[in-house]
This record gives sequence, structure tokens and C-alpha cells, in this order.
Amino acid sequence: MMSNWKIKLLYDGECPLCLREVSFLEKRDAGRGLVKFVDIADDNYSPDENAGIDYETAMGRIHAILPDGTIIKNVEVFRQVYEVLGMGWVYALTKIPLIGWIADSIYGIWADLRLILTGRPNLATISAQRQKRLQDQQSGRCRLNV
Repeated sequence: MMSNWKIKLLYDGECPLCLREVSFLEKRDAGRGLVKFVDIADDNYSPDENAGIDYETAMGRIHAILPDGTIIKNVEVFRQVYEVLGMGWVYALTKIPLIGWIADSIYGIWADLRLILTGRPNLATISAQRQKRLQDQQSGRCRLNV
């Protein structure tokens, strides 16, 4: 099967705001496959298939991968995804150095607070829960939802 994606977007499928953005972008992609969406919260997420970006790193800041293996992160991800989807004008102002720096700074604050703002535990807790769940799956044990 041929793949024509221009950018691979790593997103947190357990973040309600991230899901809203991904849904919007999927609609704009309209089945063209220009953006490959990869849910890092999926238990089958594999760093090996995603330029070595591990779960914790991907959870800290938004990342994307270009077809040549280049890794991008922060607001640059949005710039390039929107550009690929023909909506580059949305983030065009962030190409101006000072405005780009401000946008990256604001995004950094958002990224640091997004878990608490969406009512989720901190990254250490989420990572520990994920690790336990994956270990339980590997050992064949069932996990009760508590």
C-alpha cells in the first residue's frame, strides 16, 4: 500500500482538546492521507515506528515527523500541518521571528499545563499507569478498571 503522507502528527488521544484539533484536521485532510495521525496514547504506539520518539517525550510537547525523518515540535508542527492541508495562512504570522518566539512561548506554557487543565493526572502518574497496563498485558493478566 502506497503512502502519500507529507507529515506524521503524533497526538495524545486521551486529551479532549487534542482530539478536537485532530478531528478538525482529519476533516480538512478529507481522506487524502496527507497527514498521518498517530495516537501516542494507543497501547500499540511504537517509538521505533516514530523516529524514536518515546511516549513521555511525545506527551511533553507536540511532535511531527517529515517523510525524510526530520522531527519537528512545538508551533512548527501546526505551521507545517496547516500548510500541508492548504491552510498555511492560519499560522503565517508565526513565521515572523518575534511572533514565532511568542507563539512558541505561549505553546510551551500550554503544553506544561494541558494535563491539569484537562483534568488529568501529571505526566509521571500517567506514564506509570501506562507502564503498569502494558506490563499487565505482556504478562497476560487482566486489569480491572478501577
